[in-house]
Amino acid sequence: MAEDEIVCGIDEAGRGPLAGPVCAAAVILTVRPKIRGLNDSKQLTETQRDGLAVKIKRRALAWGVGWASAAEIDQLNIRQANFLAMRRALEAMMAMGKLLPHLALVDGNDPPPLPCAVRTIIGGDALEPMISAASILAKTARDAVMVDLCRLYPGYGFSKHKGYGVPQHLAALRELGPCPEHRMSFSPVRESVRAA
Repeated sequence: MAEDEIVCGIDEAGRGPLAGPVCAAAVILTVRPKIRGLNDSKQLTETQRDGLAVKIKRRALAWGVGWASAAEIDQLNIRQANFLAMRRALEAMMAMGKLLPHLALVDGNDPPPLPCAVRTIIGGDALEPMISAASILAKTARDAVMVDLCRLYPGYGFSKHKGYGVPQHLAALRELGPCPEHRMSFSPVRESVRAA
């Protein structure tokens, strides 16, 4: 990477759950960010993530969050919806920072179509600070939305499991059927409808 090259990190949260949106975040940090504890969001406690999210937003040169709804996931498929959330996160970050990155570092091995060069890094959320920061922002933003959805749709336990297919959630699906935030294209949700 050239010294004057603008690089951002991008990661998502919420590909696997049965309910709720998928969220992506894009972050540009300084070359040597003074944010201790950056790591893959899944390796951090909720308290650690929340504290780091505040620091990231305060110290990042630019950051943005993008979403794709459960309806968009059903319409497009989860891969394309994930790419859409990443593009929206990049656009939100560019609007905030007035910076068009030359390169996006993306966790994983599936490069999204973006208006800049893309380099994928397997395990990047634990290896690259900008991807770690994006991972944390995406996870904390999505978790907050799932807590709100738990108030709207009580009985599913969204605030506890964040929409993942844990036994409590599957039991609620069988008992209550899906709510408007469930991903109907995901087989456990479809099966709960057929079983009703």
